[in-house]
Parts: sequence; structure tokens; C-alpha cells
Amino acid sequence: MTSGCRSAHAVASARLRFDALADGVRLPHEPARGQEDTAGAIRLEIVTSEETVDVVLIGGGIMSATLGSLISQLQPDWSIRVYERLGEVAQESSNAWNNAGTGHAALCELNYMPENEDGSVDPAKAISINEQFQVSRQYWSYLVSIGALPDPEQFINPTPHMTFVKGKSNVEYLRKRYEALKDHPLFSDMEYTEDLERIAEWTPLLAKKRNPKHKVAATRSASGTDVDFGALTKYLFEDMSRRGASIQTNHQVTWLKRRKDGLWHLRVRHTVGQTPKTVNARFVFVGAGGGALSLLQHSGIPEIKGYGGFPISGQFFRTTNPKVVAQHQAKVYGKAAVGAPPMSVPHLDTRVVDGETALLFGPYAGFTPKFLKSSTWFDLPFSVRLHNLGPMLQVGLRNFDLVKYLVSEVLAGRQKKLAALREFMPTAKDADWELITAGQRVQVMKKDPKKGGVLQFGTEVITGANGTIAGLLGASPGASTAAPIMLDVLARCFPDRIAAWEPKLREMIPSAGRQLSTDPAEAEASLAETAKVLELTA
Repeated sequence: MTSGCRSAHAVASARLRFDALADGVRLPHEPARGQEDTAGAIRLEIVTSEETVDVVLIGGGIMSATLGSLISQLQPDWSIRVYERLGEVAQESSNAWNNAGTGHAALCELNYMPENEDGSVDPAKAISINEQFQVSRQYWSYLVSIGALPDPEQFINPTPHMTFVKGKSNVEYLRKRYEALKDHPLFSDMEYTEDLERIAEWTPLLAKKRNPKHKVAATRSASGTDVDFGALTKYLFEDMSRRGASIQTNHQVTWLKRRKDGLWHLRVRHTVGQTPKTVNARFVFVGAGGGALSLLQHSGIPEIKGYGGFPISGQFFRTTNPKVVAQHQAKVYGKAAVGAPPMSVPHLDTRVVDGETALLFGPYAGFTPKFLKSSTWFDLPFSVRLHNLGPMLQVGLRNFDLVKYLVSEVLAGRQKKLAALREFMPTAKDADWELITAGQRVQVMKKDPKKGGVLQFGTEVITGANGTIAGLLGASPGASTAAPIMLDVLARCFPDRIAAWEPKLREMIPSAGRQLSTDPAEAEASLAETAKVLELTA
């Protein structure tokens, strides 16, 4: 066959090969990657007509899954395309072993209610986080009730949430925190004790071989849960797919720009075979975790200027020893070390993943310049721009305690890590615990009019181009508040449609737009109803 003559058979064969690659499939007769085509076929450049879809979701994590799920319910006639660069969804921060399995509800996390300089405590943020978690819980309940999600035990399980502290000042702080929350309708089942025997009844591992003379205190909320966000993400995508969404794994968005007609033009590359293609979208959501910053920078929207990212990695101890696991049914949070980021608060967690129960302790913070667990070491330096260099430098100068903490964590050996575990569990044996690598967290750095630049521990929604693009930066509380965060995205990007969507939103999330905390009767009814549907009651 000469280069100037392409038979119909050759073109048809090449087209079939292109379509197969686009769907992540290798044809039976196609040579494996890296092998020569023994038939000597000429490599053809296939130019395809560009598609236009209503919604493109970049990233296969819980945020994209939640937004796509909401849109598929509210606007079922819209076309949705999901691009995930890895071979499966939920493999980065949404994966249960990458520290996204807690179910943050501020029942036990002290960083949502710090002690003020005058010794007072303000419950406002803790209440706000719990309100947001209830929105997520209501949405999951709705999806279970209509059969869009499977049996609840596949992704959520009842697990008491506890806080445990030692020392006179910490005990006094925890008592004040309890007094500030105990009468609130969303925290009404919280218990408090300074009795070690009572703590042993709640979870034996905290009390065994602990010196009874040491001053300790704990709170416990039996209504807590453990959420496997990896499983939940997969189920949400499966339901979206049944509703017509296209979920394309092994596809990486490499470039995006807004056209003059308002559409977003995206370049996509199949990571197996490197086949390129393009697509146009009316709306783009960048839910790529640590990869979101780079894509938002590429988009050219002015709203991303001044933003940078500070990556933090980490490790956990994990045990699946049945004898150890059976003695601890709770998520127990302590107090963060001085200078430690909130995401590094030590906790001994019950985790249920794929039906198997394990215990995790950590995290042990670390540092790499990677923004994703499976990305490159150039993520951090390549994210630096003239517009964010100043804020990033200011953050570095103002957070010396954090830098010092990270260095000490990186240098800590296994025995030092075990010593931290034994602060929670005095009977911990080295042989029972394995170290696993957690996911990457990219904390937000942004401009500040007074300080030049600040490090923000939380999530931040970025929207631009008249609401045609949105992205999410940051970490905790993240997955647990995915539903309210994505409702915020919808409100900001589709203000002209919210009124029409409101009846459906009320059906899916009865408290949407309101505060449960202002109506104790409604709060009690919501907690009872979602607990029933999600099978969280005894």
C-alpha cells in the first residue's frame, strides 16, 4: 500500500481502532502497547468531528460524582461526560485508605472548635460543619430510597465518634466544649466523662494499661458514622452511567480554553496509547483534587490568580488483627500538636472498607512536591506563577511552625510513630501494625490584603467565566460536605435555574437552604429519618 492510497478497508480499520482506544478497549487483533504492527499498517491521523456536551466533569472523585449525580437528577436531559486520568474512579483522595473515610460531622474533631485566647469556645463552626454533613446525609438517604444507591452498609456504617484528651488544661477545654454543644439539637446525644472505667466501656483499647492517676476525659456521640467515600463515589458514578452519563477512565484533560462563543474547548488524551481528541462543553467542573489548581490556571480565568497550593503527604498505621479490631468500635480524635495542620490531628479510627473492618491510626504528616499520589515531583514548582509567588512566599515566612513540624514528622522513625500510637493505645504491639501511605492533600494558599498571603485549611470553590466553569481547591472537611459544596456550585453557576430546580431540591434535601439547628423538632425528625433509611439505628 502506498502512502497516497488509503483503501476503504484501511480507513474503516483505523476508525475502529480509534473508537476502541477512545473507549479504553484494545481490539483482539491489535498489538499490545509498544509492539510493532506485524501487518505493516500505516499509522493514520484520524480527524474526528468535535462533540459538544452540556457538562464535563474533570476527575473521578467524590466531588465530581456528587455534582454529576445532582445534575442528573435536576436536569436529566443534559449530557454529562466524566474524564478520569486513572484506570478507575475514586483512586486518589476519595479512596478509603487515603484518609477520606471519616464522615466529618464535628462531633469529635477539635479543630472545628478551637479554644480562644480568653479561654472561651465558640461552637459556630462545629455546628456549621454538622449542618453541612446533614445535607449530605439527607441526599444519600434520598438516593437509597429511590434505588439509586445500594444497601447503605455498602458505604456507610454506624460508628460512635469520640474525643479523648489528657492533662488538666485539655480536660478543662473538653469540658467547656461539651457544655457548649450538649444542648444543641444536632449534638444532643453527646456524653462526657472523666472516668477511665467509663471510657473502657466505650472502647477498651483507650483504657487498658493506662495509669489511672493520669487525668483524662472523653466525649462520645453514638450517632457518628464511618463513610467509605471510595465505594460511595463508585456507586454514584454507576447511577449516573445508568442515567446516560459517559464515564471515561484513562482519559486526561491536558488543556482547556473558552471559545468566543462561550463554549469550553478541551483537549483530552487517552492515557493508554496517547490518542488525542477534543470536546466542547457548555459547563466544566474541575474536581481533580490536587490537579485542579493546574487546570484552573490553564483555563485562564482571572479568578484563579493569587492562588497556590501547599502539598502535604502522610502515612497511617493499619491493623486488621481481629482480636485488636474487636476491642475498638469508634472514631477517636485527640488534639493536634503545636504547629501541626488541622488535617494532622491524631485519631484512632474504625474503618469498614469492602465489608472488612480495620483500625487506622495517624496521620503522620510528610512532604513531597507532588499534588496527587500518582503524579509528578514537578507539580509544586510548575504551579508557581508571578501572580501567586508573593502569597506563597508570605505563607512560607508566616508558617515556620508548620515547616518545623513537617520536618520532624519526615525524620520520625517507626519507633517514634509507635510511641504516638501508644499515647492512644498503651497496649499497641509493633507486629500488629503496618504503615500505609495516605493520599496527598493540597492546602490552599491565597492572597490576603493584610498579610500578603495565607494558608487556608478547608475547601474553596472557584467560579469564573459567567458561571461556565467551576473548580474546587483544598481539603478537609471535603468529602463529608460534598453535597452542600456542590449545591453552592449549582447556585453560583446556574442562578437562572435554581428557582425551577427548587421543588426537586426540596424533595431530595428537605433542609436545603435552611438551618436544622434553628428548629429542634425538625432536626430530631431529620436525624431519625436519615438514620432509618441509612440503617444506622440499632
